[in-house]
Amino acid sequence: MRFEQLIEIDDAAAAIKLLGDKTRLTMVKILDENECCVCEFVELFEMSQPAISQHLKKLKTIGLVNETRKGQWIFYSLNKTSNVYPLIKSLLEHIPNQRNKLEDLMKKGLRITCK
Repeated sequence: MRFEQLIEIDDAAAAIKLLGDKTRLTMVKILDENECCVCEFVELFEMSQPAISQHLKKLKTIGLVNETRKGQWIFYSLNKTSNVYPLIKSLLEHIPNQRNKLEDLMKKGLRITCK
């Protein structure tokens, strides 16, 4: 018998609610495979830095996103140790990868602007 960790209903509801937003869902899918800086998301989503930061703040508040400071830049990654990650992982398996978005940034020379 396989042991599966149960997720509190409030935690699951909060995570699902946040991922009901297309931008945040796309961010999480990207962060599942890549670490990104706010400036990269600004370019990807063509949104303001404050708007991107608010999306990331909401994801960080539920523990789904980690941030790491590298010099003056803050990089974000998916927190795969989060209690809601198993639920999110199963959701992400049904969503196409978003590698093309990062590849386009790389071609424009914008993938490395923060390093």
